[in-house]
Amino acid sequence: MHASPRPEKPILQVDGLCKSYGPTHALGGVSFDIYPGEVHALLGENGAGKSTLVKILTGVISPNDGVMQFDGTAYSPRTILQARVVGVTTAFQELSLLPNLTVAENLSLPRLTKGWLGLNSKANNCVAAAATLLKFGLCELEPMKLVSELSLADRQRLEIVRALSHSPSLLILDEPTAVLPSTEWLFDLIRKETAKGTAVLYISHRLNEIRQLCARATVLRSGCSIGTTDLRDTNDAKIFEMMVGQRMAASPKQSGLNQLAMKLLTPRLRVEGLNAGIVKDLSLNLYPGQVVGLAGLDGQGQCDLFHGLFGLIPKRSGNIEVDGKTVTINSPSAALAAGIQVALLPEERKTQGIFGDLAVRSNMAVSALNRIGLFGLISGKNEKQLAKGVASQVGLQDRYLDFQITDLSGGNQQKALLGRVLLTGANTLLLFDPTRGVDVGTKQALYLAIEDFVRKGGSVLLYSSELAELVRLSDRCLVIYEGRIAAELEGDSIEETTLVAAATGHYRHKAGEAA
Repeated sequence: MHASPRPEKPILQVDGLCKSYGPTHALGGVSFDIYPGEVHALLGENGAGKSTLVKILTGVISPNDGVMQFDGTAYSPRTILQARVVGVTTAFQELSLLPNLTVAENLSLPRLTKGWLGLNSKANNCVAAAATLLKFGLCELEPMKLVSELSLADRQRLEIVRALSHSPSLLILDEPTAVLPSTEWLFDLIRKETAKGTAVLYISHRLNEIRQLCARATVLRSGCSIGTTDLRDTNDAKIFEMMVGQRMAASPKQSGLNQLAMKLLTPRLRVEGLNAGIVKDLSLNLYPGQVVGLAGLDGQGQCDLFHGLFGLIPKRSGNIEVDGKTVTINSPSAALAAGIQVALLPEERKTQGIFGDLAVRSNMAVSALNRIGLFGLISGKNEKQLAKGVASQVGLQDRYLDFQITDLSGGNQQKALLGRVLLTGANTLLLFDPTRGVDVGTKQALYLAIEDFVRKGGSVLLYSSELAELVRLSDRCLVIYEGRIAAELEGDSIEETTLVAAATGHYRHKAGEAA
């Protein structure tokens, strides 16, 4: 995809961009360029300045210093619409779609198609939307469906299609595959766009994707561009070192429990014949000191499984045991009740996880109000002390505790949410894609926190959309397909090709049985 000769003149030139918010320097000097037809990677930890740079490029905010040129002309957009007119569009990671409007209306904004009376025409907007969806291979979406009724993956696809529908000269994709079950659709669109000369700024933490798409990458660290590197001459360890300023730590060996040990122990969590949502007759065992991974393509029942175990959706039948005792979990409060020590880290941080109007310390300590207050009154001192105690466990700096949580990067927000889950005192954690959309450094911090929790006797059921993550962390790994467990793997048999085969329905094997 990146073998074509480079044009002589960049489409975008960025030189010395700086942006400060009072004493806080979000960008301290960023310089790079992008050429027509190039897919250029932007790498960096959460908090490195990537989001600020995207906001400047798209006209959401203005820099304090530095200059930009687009197609040889001075470029300083003041709104998203100004950037779009010039030829710059963005598919944001924090989706910008309006959930209370239809697919067609979101595609048509800000100028809805009018009818002969000058009023908005639903029919005309629907026809236009259908043509756009067909053009970009997304015709399975219904134009009149509300965006709030779409899956997270379909919302991400719609966000990308909306950006492409404006025929950009520069397309900015911010973590575009974080929730997509497959990259095939997106990569095919990117190939078609770059063949026409469209430049793509591709922001992702998934280095395997970066290497498939990009020849060059610009690395940001602490708001500054460390350099632009040729990826063919740069290994992953060097990229990590550029991003965080230190060498990548080696992955620890999995400890795991063998089959004999599991037969002697009472499961921390036992699920028998669970039917909930699209989950069908599902059974699993989770033991103390163990991470059980869960792999599966989008929409195979993993979300219903987690929500069923946490009491967010009703179960039609089945039995759940905690430490050998049958329990009834029909609400989150029941899951957190005495003797039912289960806590959930949800799928969508922005809508299901954070309290945007509260400080970081309050977001963390809300799961332990009984430990920081009396008679309905909260002690700010106790709240901060409690949050500070767990912050070190998840790699969150103390200075962030007084920030409003929406002012933090996505990775630091995720650390705060994991801290909240740990403060419940639960001995079983349900972690749903906990590292989605976070950088390599944040992933390392979250991995260490999970491994420390398990080492102390905790149990973790972990769903991840990244197979390499499951290979690293799982003592056993289950694969869910059409609401059922299609495979159960352990130890050295947990490897990516087998997980892919099972996730697509081409491999069925239970641990301990012949294949």
